[in-house]
Formats: sequence, C-alpha cells, structure tokens
Amino acid sequence: MGPRSCLLGLFALFVTGKCSYSPEPDQQRRLPPGWVSLGRADPEEELSLTFALRQQNVKRLSELVQAVSDPGSPHYGKYLTLEDVAELVRPSPLTLHTVQKWLLAAGARNCHSVTTQDFLTCWLSVRQAELLLPGAEFHHYVGGPAETHAVRSPHPYRLPKALAPHVDFVGGLHRFPPTSTLRQRPEPQVPGTVGLHLGVTPSVIRKRYNLTAQDVGSGTTNNSQACAQFLEQYFHDSDLAEFMRLFGGDFAHQASVARVVGQQGRGRAGIEASLDVEYLMSAGANISTWVYSSPGDSGAGCWSVSGRHQFRPSFPASSPYVTTVGGTSFQNPFRITDEVVDYISGGGFSNVFPQPSYQEEAVTRYLSSSPHLPPSSYFNASGRAYPDVAALSDGYWVVSNHVPIPWVSGTSASTPVFGGLLSLINEHRILRGLPPLGFLNPRLYQQRGAGLFDVTRGCHESCLNEEVEGQGFCSGPGWDPVTGWGTPNFPALLKTLMNP
Repeated sequence: MGPRSCLLGLFALFVTGKCSYSPEPDQQRRLPPGWVSLGRADPEEELSLTFALRQQNVKRLSELVQAVSDPGSPHYGKYLTLEDVAELVRPSPLTLHTVQKWLLAAGARNCHSVTTQDFLTCWLSVRQAELLLPGAEFHHYVGGPAETHAVRSPHPYRLPKALAPHVDFVGGLHRFPPTSTLRQRPEPQVPGTVGLHLGVTPSVIRKRYNLTAQDVGSGTTNNSQACAQFLEQYFHDSDLAEFMRLFGGDFAHQASVARVVGQQGRGRAGIEASLDVEYLMSAGANISTWVYSSPGDSGAGCWSVSGRHQFRPSFPASSPYVTTVGGTSFQNPFRITDEVVDYISGGGFSNVFPQPSYQEEAVTRYLSSSPHLPPSSYFNASGRAYPDVAALSDGYWVVSNHVPIPWVSGTSASTPVFGGLLSLINEHRILRGLPPLGFLNPRLYQQRGAGLFDVTRGCHESCLNEEVEGQGFCSGPGWDPVTGWGTPNFPALLKTLMNP
C-alpha cells in the first residue's frame, strides 16, 4: 500500500492502524506531580490542536542564525525580517495541500495559521480528534497551585505514514502546563534592621547591579520589550501603577504598558504575570513595553523586541537558542552583598538538545576542573548546558491584586530583570546607530563572562539519595551549570556589549 492509498483510505486507517507511525516516540505518558484526572472528555466537546508542519531549509536557517549572532561574522547584526524567515522555512505547497486536505476530511474547522505557515491550529470535537489521531484518548485534568484545567491524552497517538514528510508533531495532547518556579518564602529572622533592606525591590536591584538614575530608556527610540502571559495568568494595570508608586520613585519609568496584544482577562491577577511586567519595566525602565496575552499553555516569558532576544522561563530552558537565566540570593538576606547560588536555581544538561558549539569550551573547562560533580550517570555531559547567566531570584516584593506581597522567589524573578537590563543596552546601541544585540549566547560565550559578576559559592538542590545526598552541581570560577557566567555588572556589561 503506497502513500496515496494510505491517504485515500484514511478513515479505515484510524480503525486498522495500518500505514501509521508515531511522530513523537518519546511522548510522556506519566501524569506530572500535582495533576489529577477528572475523567473522559465528552465526545462532542470542542478542543484545539496545533499541527507542526515540516519546515523547509532548516539547515540554512541554522547557518543564518549563527552568522547574524557571531561577532566575528560579516553578517553579524544583519537580521532577517519575519517575512524573510517565512520565505525560507514556509512548508512546501505539497505539505500545505496534504495537511489541509487531511484536516478538512476529518471535520477540522476554524483553522488559523501563522506568518511562517508552519503551525496550524484547528478546532475539532473530541470524537473527531480521537479518530484523527489513533491511540489518543482525551481526559480532563486539573492541577497546579491555581488549579489549572487542561484536556490531554494519557496515551500516545499515531499518524498515517503518508504524513511523515509533512507533519512533525501535534501539540495539545501530552504536554501539561508548566508549574511556576515562584515560591513565597518565610521572611528570614535576624536581630536588628537598621540600615538593612527588607526584601528585593527595584532600588535594591539597581544598587546591586550598579545602575544610576540616568540608566533608563530615552523614550525617543524605536526600542521596546515584551512579556507574554499564558495559563490565564494576567497582570492588572492598577497593580503596575501601585508598584511603581511604591518602588519606582528613584528612577524615570513608565507606569503602564504601551500595548496589550490578545485577550486581557478580567479575573484575579496572577503573581507570575504581575512580577514579569513589574520587574521588566523597572529593570528596563522607561522603555516601551508590550504584553502578549493568550489563554494557552506555553508558560510565561520576556524578551526585548527590538533585539529579537528571548528570555522565556517556561520555554524549554535547555533550548540552545534561548538565553537561560539562573537564580542567586544575597549571602546575607538583608544586606546588598555578594551573591551566592539560590538553591532552587535550575541548571544542568539537556537530554534533548545537543551541546551547541558556542559553549563547548566553557563546559569542557567546568567538567574538568569542578571538584563537585554528581555521578556521570546522572547527567548528559554532551547535552546543551544551562543556564547562561543569572540574577537575583530570592525575596522579591510584588504587587498583585492591590496587595504588596513580600519574599517571592524563583527564576521567574531573575529572568525579567536580566531581560530588562539588555533592553537598556539595546537602547544605547540603537542611539549609536548599531543593531540590537539579537541572539546573545554566541557573543556571551566568546566574551567569557566579561561584564558579569562571577558567582562562585553555592550548589543547587538535587536528588536525596545515598549517592548524591541532595547536592547537585556547584558554582565555580567562570561558567558553571548553576549561575552560568554570572550576574550583571551593568556599567561593565554595557561597555562590553557596546562594541560593534
């Protein structure tokens, strides 16, 4: 039976399972901790699925990303437009026609694509989706601190073999919304508070990372930064205004976002969404800020729009195309002192992505010199290593639902801070007629931590067993898989990154 007969006999394939394949052989089938099943979804219930269509010229795109991101390349900073990228990677006419015909025959409706046409999101009933994707069986689940609801399949799905050259995977079946890394810790107790700070605020961050009152956006450039909010996590304008009233008196700032793209919910504000907006706009102060809002399940994140630079804590942190931010805390929780590892900071080595060439030297140096490594069987030494940098992640003040909340902690706090500081550097570059930074990692590793405070004390949490005894990777001189190259020293980082 050839590919054409597989497509013509599509509905028969749903029953017999012939001519089918598994596009994601590593599909996770275990329920994440904290999630429970509420039972099968109604067959007539509507759900949306996202179909990832096979891109063209992926190798060429990778080469171009490397070229525009490498300071030694003549193409450095000469970024492609979205239209350029779309022209390069757009699926072939055969792929577009084949997938659309397949979905139309299955009853898919209200399909929406993107500019690059490589993702197609469609609505189907549960019954139609289970026929379309043999093996899938949709259930209702609830989980997470906010009791988030999701419809997912606990079983793997299959596709007709004839679609193998056309569909990479189908989203919306297995991956559950990520759990926030934010925690509210109890306030540390120490005698005497004269001259001490009582939690991390914008003024504490600006003092630690050596920003002055003049280190703010000019308001005259086409520079902008953005946050994304998902999982029905929303910020409130009134919370942002109150946060700036309480904590933004020492520097020029904007007390409202420039634009919200998408649907902004009217329910209670989410603490993670509030934190993202408040600290992106206080670190990247006085820079136009957009918020992208979606009820989907991709997590939250921040990026500098003019710089096309992503800082997305819920995007796979181990992706080689994301600058991943680890977490630190003050050695003395009440004094602006040197930083040590925040024990909840993530980090390590990916089992999915191979190690990119830009970090091979740094990783080899760490693995050959660190006196404290977990057993080699516990990590993939040839995988993408992360984080790349770090910032304070412990003891933040956040205003959410009109209430100032202290001691909020997690790498979701450090990420918008580092992203905001890079937005300020992009501002300087634009004013000087230079291109924005773009993808930072190749340059970051070439400069070997220039402009950053090296964090050399502390380890992060790991397995509690006899071999590891709770200790994971430890920080050390230079790059390490706990704090990356370190935390920002803004004047030095600005000077380093202002070179063409």
